[in-house]
Amino acid sequence: MFGRKAKAGDQAPRKGTDAERKRMVERQLRARGISDSRVLAAMSEVPREAFVPDRLRGAAYDDQPLPIGSGQTISQPYTVAFMAQSLELRPDDRVLEIGTGSGYSAAILGRLAAVVHSVERIAALAEHARSVLESLSVDNVHVHFGDGSLGWPEEAPYQAIIVTAGAAALPLAYLDQLAEGGRILIPLGPVPHRQTLVLFRVNRGELEVIDLGPFAFVPLVGEHGWSEADA
Repeated sequence: MFGRKAKAGDQAPRKGTDAERKRMVERQLRARGISDSRVLAAMSEVPREAFVPDRLRGAAYDDQPLPIGSGQTISQPYTVAFMAQSLELRPDDRVLEIGTGSGYSAAILGRLAAVVHSVERIAALAEHARSVLESLSVDNVHVHFGDGSLGWPEEAPYQAIIVTAGAAALPLAYLDQLAEGGRILIPLGPVPHRQTLVLFRVNRGELEVIDLGPFAFVPLVGEHGWSEADA
C-alpha cells in the first residue's frame, strides 16, 4: 500500500508533508494520549493531504476538521486516531465503517485490519474516496454507496463497526451484523452535531457500554438515523 510510482500528470507531494506528519503524530497524537504503536504508525504513513480539497492542502495537518464538500468534513487527526485506538483492532479483523467521507479514516483502518467495508450515502463522496484510495494502491478498503444506517449485511459479520456520524440511538442492524466479541464505536446523542462517543462490546450475549466522552460529528442520515430535515 502507498507504494505506487508517480505517473505523468500526478500532483507532486507538497514539500514538507513528511515532516508535518511527524509533527502531527508527536504534538497532536502522542502528546494527547494516543499510545497504540500501530495507530501512530498508520497516522504517520497515510498522506492526509491526498484526502482534502486542493485549496486546503496547506491545512491538511492542522488540528482541526476540514470541509470536503456536500456539507461533510474530514475529522481532525486526533479524532481519527482516538477512534482507531479505541477499537483495538487486530490484523485479521473485518471492519465496517459507516460514513466514508473523504476516505482518510478508511485508509487508516485499512492499515490496522485485514479488510474494511466503508459505506457512504453521498454518491459523489463515495466515488471520490474510491478514486483516492485506488490512487494510493489501498486494496483492502472497499467503498460502497448506500444508507449507512442499515450497515452492510452482504459482508457481515464484522469484528468491529465504526460510525463516523452521530445518531440518536444505536441502529439494531449493527448488532445483527457484529461478530461474537465484536465492538461498535458510535457517537450518540439526542441533538444532531452534539454527541457522546460510545463503545459497545458484545461478549457471550452481554452488551458492555463504555462512555468515551463528548464529541461533535455530522448527523447519521438514513432509515435508522436522522432525517434530512432534522440534520
